[in-house]
Amino acid sequence: MPAKGKSLKERAFHALLFEIIGVLLFAPLLAWLMDHSLSRMGAMTVMVSTAAMLWNMLFNSLFDRLRARLQLAMSMGLRVLHALAFEGGLVLVVVPLAAWWLSISLWDALLLDIGLLLLFLPYTLMFNWLYDTLRERLAPAGGARAAER
Repeated sequence: MPAKGKSLKERAFHALLFEIIGVLLFAPLLAWLMDHSLSRMGAMTVMVSTAAMLWNMLFNSLFDRLRARLQLAMSMGLRVLHALAFEGGLVLVVVPLAAWWLSISLWDALLLDIGLLLLFLPYTLMFNWLYDTLRERLAPAGGARAAER
């Protein structure tokens, strides 16, 4: 069953929550793994998360429209496809940004991005599943209309 419509306000909340939790989870780990200061890696993760948040809102809006048009249920297979497509789109922004910010080659930045992908794929999948599950349980009947206000 297609998801009930999400307002721009809810999409912004969803994307911001996703990025805040992601930065808090992964910036310290990346600082340790990359042997950079937490402030440098924290700044990079904030830059990446800002780009990702904008991509999140655009991508999910387009994805939801396509899913509604095709009347697709949000199965686990479709969730996996959603996560892969979302993270794949970020490669175009993250690789050059990481190479510039960390003064590393594009190849090293691509390897870093692959590592980030391996971290964020399960996070993206689980976050969206949990968000949708909680949204369905917590939203009253007709809640989508109330959320649009």
